[in-house]
Amino acid sequence: MKIVLLGPPGAGKGTQAKEMAKRLNLAHISTGDLLRQNVSKGTELGKQAQDFMNKGALVPDELVSKMLLERIAQPDVKSGFILDGFPRTMKQAETLGDIDIAVYLDSSEKVIIQRLSGRLVCSKCGVNFHITNMPPKVNMVCDSCQGKLYQRNDDKEETIRKRLEVYIKESSPVIKYYESKGKLIRVNADGDAGVVLEEIIRLVKK
Repeated sequence: MKIVLLGPPGAGKGTQAKEMAKRLNLAHISTGDLLRQNVSKGTELGKQAQDFMNKGALVPDELVSKMLLERIAQPDVKSGFILDGFPRTMKQAETLGDIDIAVYLDSSEKVIIQRLSGRLVCSKCGVNFHITNMPPKVNMVCDSCQGKLYQRNDDKEETIRKRLEVYIKESSPVIKYYESKGKLIRVNADGDAGVVLEEIIRLVKK
């Protein structure tokens, strides 16, 4: 089964994708993780991506797509995958090709701002915490590796609103595309993560 998980920043794609992968016994593929892995391993694609990142530029679609296609060709993806955060554009959707289900996590602006503005990220291992929902045991210190936690610049309220605007503008055609093919499932993602997960699993298995 090939599933893509769509939704604005802060809708919970990463959290839900990991749990769905366990429940459905599918490979979880995050394009953000793929990018970081390629850069840290110093692969040819990673080196090209690093050049753009060093200049403060976005990594082009073409490079991200190449990384994704390489990953999809791996043996553990034979039975299918859950793709988190891709495709965001029609060009990416065309590169990906046919899928079985697109799950859209529908989340309100108020909830997204509350989630993202409280998010803390570990500077060493990249694990996420939340000031109120999932605070670390020791203030500003990662539970997993004791790395220092920080707030990303793009998790500040004004920036979050801009990110949402960009996401909606970029992704509307992709959502309409999957909807027109009868492959889109919409799930209200404002609630508790466990409740949202059960609803996704119920709809996917229908």
